[in-house]
Amino acid sequence: MEVKYTKQGSKGAFYIEKDGRHLADMTFSMAGTSIMIIDHTEVNDSLRGTGAGKKMVEAAVELARKENFKILPLCPFAKAVMEKTTEWHDVLEIR
Repeated sequence: MEVKYTKQGSKGAFYIEKDGRHLADMTFSMAGTSIMIIDHTEVNDSLRGTGAGKKMVEAAVELARKENFKILPLCPFAKAVMEKTTEWHDVLEIR
């Protein structure tokens, strides 16, 4: 399952497509260059239980490490996953 990434200006998304269908989204906004705010995660029922949501959060974590910014997860799903996964706390911004 491949997680793709798109960004236009300060807004963007991580997403998963299958057979040309958009099946999962995790949207974000950048607050300057230092913080990514994850605001929404949605996964189609056909991907439930596959770890699709966590894979999108993981892709955001990898990008944060590569581009040296923190993630502020306002989305309840992304927040729960990041708080439970201690190896991602290096990029977790808590307010």
